[in-house]
Formats: sequence, C-alpha cells, structure tokens
Amino acid sequence: MMDSPLPLLSVLAPLIGAALILVTRAKRADLREFCTILASVGLFGAVYAMIPLVLEGRTLKFTLVPITNGVALELRVDAFGLVFALLASFLWIVVSVYAIGYMRGLKEHAQTRFYFCFAMAIFGATGVALSGNLLTLYMFYEILTVATFPLVAHKETPEAAKAARKYLVYLLTGAAFVLFAMAATYYLTGSLDFFAGGFVAGRGSPDFLRIIFAAFIIGFGTKAALMPLHEWLPSAMVAPTPVSALLHAVAVVKAGVFCCLRVILYVFGPKTLTDLHLWTTLAVVVSFTVIAANLFALTQDNLKRRLAFSTINNLAVIILGASLITFESVRGALLHLPFHGFMKITLFMCAGAIYVATKKELISDLNGIGRRMPVTMTAFTIGAAGLVGIPPVSGFLSKWYLCLGALRAGEIVFLFVFLTSALLDAAYFFPIIFNAFFKPGPGNPGRVREAPFPLVAPLAVTAFFSVVFFFFPDAVFYFYGLGDIVVKNLFGGR
Repeated sequence: MMDSPLPLLSVLAPLIGAALILVTRAKRADLREFCTILASVGLFGAVYAMIPLVLEGRTLKFTLVPITNGVALELRVDAFGLVFALLASFLWIVVSVYAIGYMRGLKEHAQTRFYFCFAMAIFGATGVALSGNLLTLYMFYEILTVATFPLVAHKETPEAAKAARKYLVYLLTGAAFVLFAMAATYYLTGSLDFFAGGFVAGRGSPDFLRIIFAAFIIGFGTKAALMPLHEWLPSAMVAPTPVSALLHAVAVVKAGVFCCLRVILYVFGPKTLTDLHLWTTLAVVVSFTVIAANLFALTQDNLKRRLAFSTINNLAVIILGASLITFESVRGALLHLPFHGFMKITLFMCAGAIYVATKKELISDLNGIGRRMPVTMTAFTIGAAGLVGIPPVSGFLSKWYLCLGALRAGEIVFLFVFLTSALLDAAYFFPIIFNAFFKPGPGNPGRVREAPFPLVAPLAVTAFFSVVFFFFPDAVFYFYGLGDIVVKNLFGGR
C-alpha cells in the first residue's frame, strides 16, 4: 500500500473537464469540445500511469476525507479497479470524438449540457472504479446515476422524459437496497474496506448474511440490468447513440456489474459464497437473465433495442462467471468486462453511424447497407462475432475461460448456459450481417456512403482493438496481466 496523488488526479480530470465545458459554453463550441477531448486524454494518462505500480503488486491510495472509526472517503487502486478505470478512460476518448461528429452531424440541441453531463458521468464511473471502500463507491455510484439522468432525457420528448423518469426510479430504488446492505455490513463488521476474498465471514448469522447479499445484488443488479430489474435499459435507448454507448460500454451498466463483482469477490468472497450456498442461487438467477435477454433480443426490430438486450445478456454472463468462483471463470469474467466494452461500443457506434448516414433505425430496413457502408458494417461484423465468441475476436478468449470455469466447477448446466447464450447471439446477429452484405437494398446502392470521418474512425479503432486483444490480450492495457493479479490474490498462486 502506498500513498499516491495519481488516484486523485484521475478523478479530478473529468471534473475539471466538466467545469471547463460549462465555462466555454455553446458560443465557443470548438473550445468546448477541445476541453472534452483534453479532459478525456488527461484522465487516460493519469490512469495509465498507475499500471506499472499496480503490476508490481502495489495498491495506491489517497484519502479524500477521513470520517471516523476507520471509515473514510478514500480512493484505492488495485488491479481489479484499474481494469475498469482503463476501460472507462480510454473509451471516453473514443466516444468523445464520436459524439462530436454525431452531435454536429444531427445539429443536436443543448450540446453544452450533453458534454457536461457526459464528463460528470465519467467522473462518477472513475470514482466507482477507484473507490477504496463501500462508502466511497456509493457516493460516486449516485453521482453517476444523477449525471446520466439528463442524458437519457436529452431529446426532451414525452418518450424521453418517460424513459428518464423510469431510469431514475429504478436506479434510486436499487440504491436504497445498497444503502441498507452497506449499513448492515458496517454494523456487523465495523468496516467497509474492500479485501480480496471478502471480510464478512463469521460475522452475523448465516440468514442475515444472505439477506445482506441479496440486498447488494438487488441494488447493484438494478444498474447491471439483471432481470426483472432491466426494463429501464431498453427504454433508455431513446437517448442519442453516444449516450447509449455510455450506458452500455463505458459507465452505467458496467459500473453495476463492477459493483456486483466487488461484493462477490471483495465483500463476501469465494469461501463465504460457498459456505452459505449463495453462489448457486446467484448463478441460477443470472442464468435466467442470460437466456431470457437473448430471447427478447430475437424479437426486436429496432437495432438499438436489440443491442440493449444483448448487453443485458453479456452483463449477466460476467456475473455468472464470477458466481462460479473458480480460477478460470473469474478470469473469464474479468476479461469479458473490458472486451465486451470494446465490442459493444463498436456495435452502438455502428448503429449511430448508420442513423446519421441513412436515418434508419430498424433492422428490417438495413438490407444491402453493407455494400454502401462497408467500413461500418465490417466493424459491426467484428463486434458481433466477438460477442458470439468466434475467433479471431477477443470475445472468444473471455468466453473460453468462462466455459473452462464451468467445467472446472463441474457445473455442466452452466456450461450449457454459456453455449446456449453464444448460439442465441449468433441467431440475432448473423441475419443482420447476412442481409447487410448479401441482400439487395432499396434504391440506388451508390446514393448512401459512409458517415462522416469523426463517426467512422472511432468505431474502426474499437473494432481493431477487439481483434488485437485476441492475439495479444496484454497489449497496451495489460488486461490479462491485471486479471492475473486479481485471481491470484483471490485464489492464491497457480
């Protein structure tokens, strides 16, 4: 453990960026958007600078506000938190470039508010990633919720307002469950600090610990869109595509999954979950979400809604991997967290590029689009293949480890869940790809071209990394090495 200003600098970067965005405002749009890019690059630089120290086995900390009895608002950077921070900080750069092209291309209103709330959402997500205890995590978790509410309501239509209200009701209700669980945890243990392997073992009766665990999973699972707490997520697809990308790949639902994994691995721990038979209950619940979400996805004609149900499926896959609590399944869950982020943001940016270029949102209208937008649909094919688990895309690696983990646990039922999920992924992605490239579209194929460069370049970058991580899972971001540290801390050296 070592004191370092880097966690503080990481959290301050998006906060300072948000302030600069407000100061520049719409009259200086170029400067406002430069501040957005500058803040995103600054955040990534601060987070990236922590990689060598964490790979050496160090944990970085910075105390924001000491409170009492060993409780403080504290930032603490371990390997697990750094994986999420790297994902959110790098993809903020990508989405910022994309958002500039998208918002300008459609001449969207209230762009200053949009960029400000976007920066505040990343501020909340970074704080969640780097929190040293449940209290700090809860504070940033709620900042993230409030900051994304105006983004969901951005269009200011009755549909957008309804979706935003639903979003807020779901997430604030979930937060109440987390608050109860957090208070009960402190009452039993006198601590809220995260510890690899958990810290609640032997504290309180088994039944009370089960209630606390259920409250945590309900609370954080709401933001992770576990069924039946998921309905806010498809409804939120009324928001602009950069917001959808933020919700699905960068911040909101990823924060929910991250928090679920924090509870599973760093509050309760593998041993307690096994002793109290909690892992089986959780695995069954998320398995239902995995299958049901994919079945819902098959029925959606709106592209963004289909992608939304795909996200719900993949988030549940990550939690299922962690709940199996084997060395391989946890490694698979940790790898799927960032790999899914890169693949899913690619798909959402492709959907946005198609909308900007053609104003089409329905899958049934996309016949022949691959011949008119080849770069966009090639990137879409890469992202979709990765989510199915087809090499050479990184999703194959994470799903390989998840399946190995199910075999290691001797749970053939959950191996079947993983394989069925991949089959259903293929069932609703491959027809889109086939129709885009091999079915003729209406009108003159030459009339529609690729979206503007600021929209196409980011999706090409994330598609490229989705392939690179298959061959070099430690490339640039060291996701594999950081994941290795996490599983060794949890299960001991292998």
